[in-house]
Amino acid sequence: MKLIDIYRSVVLFGMEKDPRGKDSVKKELLRAKNEYEELSSKDKEFYDKERLDNPYSDTRILIGKYDSEIKTILVGVDIEVGEIMLADRLKEKGEKIDLVMTHHPEGLALAGFFNVMYMQVDILNKMGVPINVAESLMHERIQEVERKVMPANHTRAVDAARLLDINFMSCHTPADNCVASFLQNLMDKKKPNTLRDIVDILREIPEYNAAAKHNAGPKITKGDNLRKAGKIFVDMTGGTEGSKDIFKKLSEAGVSTLVCMHLSEEHFKKAKEEHMNVVIEGHIASDNVGLNIMLDELEKTAKFRILTC
Repeated sequence: MKLIDIYRSVVLFGMEKDPRGKDSVKKELLRAKNEYEELSSKDKEFYDKERLDNPYSDTRILIGKYDSEIKTILVGVDIEVGEIMLADRLKEKGEKIDLVMTHHPEGLALAGFFNVMYMQVDILNKMGVPINVAESLMHERIQEVERKVMPANHTRAVDAARLLDINFMSCHTPADNCVASFLQNLMDKKKPNTLRDIVDILREIPEYNAAAKHNAGPKITKGDNLRKAGKIFVDMTGGTEGSKDIFKKLSEAGVSTLVCMHLSEEHFKKAKEEHMNVVIEGHIASDNVGLNIMLDELEKTAKFRILTC
């Protein structure tokens, strides 16, 4: 399978698993198209044109030959300069690595990843938060995240891959969509009664089971084993954590329990003020679930040798 086909497949499957639904994703692409057309010819030169076909700005081919034939992929949740060097070292030892795939974005995918956060507006609206409230709160949060990302040295790992002639791509929100939709559907189907039931359900999933044995598995951080789960919101996609002020509106919409990859201390305190239960599944374990679902889908089309780090 060629690199460009892997990239396109990842994006299309991410769209299929998008919790907003296909209509909302199409509207997002239309929004990008209108945004582009309204630019001056001078500004169009600097527009990320991939956004016209790919709604996930954190998922890109970062460096590489699009027509490269890919048979062996080194995949990691975080690929930075050290992991690029690891790929090169493995190649020296005889491994034929055709592509390195990172989950968390690097390069231009990191610099522009805040754009995917707009999808949280529609997700929150589906959970019962009024659209005007979701838009207002998320707009402020997206600007905050953009400011935080701006000073970062985005291209270090990409430069390393370029110098070592290694194909390099990121797969962030499409994989997060996979784990978010999988777990929300699982919770909706199994209807856990208590927080302990949620943890037990998660521990049956191999990635969370393995993480739990390494002290990194699902954990109740607000509430206790016997607390009623009520309405569950699996909050797992959309770039990064949303507004810290959204929990009041989620509570008013009837959400009792948040099931998250992670929650900052500031966000946790706000959720606690609204008496919401919080189950943290484990960040890396959740990313592994999403990546494994995505890789399973890719392997329906072609046979790959997958190395993990």
